[in-house]
Amino acid sequence: MNYYNTFASPLGTIYLLSDHQALQGLWFSDQKYFTADHQLKSAINGEPSAILTAKNWLETYFAGKDPAIATLKLAPTVSPFQRQVLNALTMIPYGQTVTYQEVAAKVVTGKSDPRNYARAVANAIAHNPITIIIPCHRVIGTNGRLTGYAGGISRKKALLKFENPFLNIKDQL
Repeated sequence: MNYYNTFASPLGTIYLLSDHQALQGLWFSDQKYFTADHQLKSAINGEPSAILTAKNWLETYFAGKDPAIATLKLAPTVSPFQRQVLNALTMIPYGQTVTYQEVAAKVVTGKSDPRNYARAVANAIAHNPITIIIPCHRVIGTNGRLTGYAGGISRKKALLKFENPFLNIKDQL
């Protein structure tokens, strides 16, 4: 049985999806790849512990603090490659950024030239089913510019500035 609920964030309504034990999804209501093929229509509106814990995490985050991801049980439905990418994202420190190539280098260590995997990594990041908590907004282009974000570039910029007002962010080309 899956449950869903909403959270009113400063950047818009967020939908959360979970079973009894773990968070499966977190999306802005108008973002690209909304629900990542999960069926919210068949989920029950409720607040099991996984959703309540995620809401508390979001409240702490939007209060300007750096809540620990480890306090949450996350269960995104993703491929093994995407899981590697999402795990790499969870290692990006609060208020800092990395490039797609840097993420690729962590994922494909010893296998090949990370530049060959940058597009696959970017695609895996774009389909991140647990936005904000798994911080895909912290990934930028090699040239330091903001690039795609399923929640929109303006939200990506707002999240980065929220975490670190002194971060030098270049607008999209």
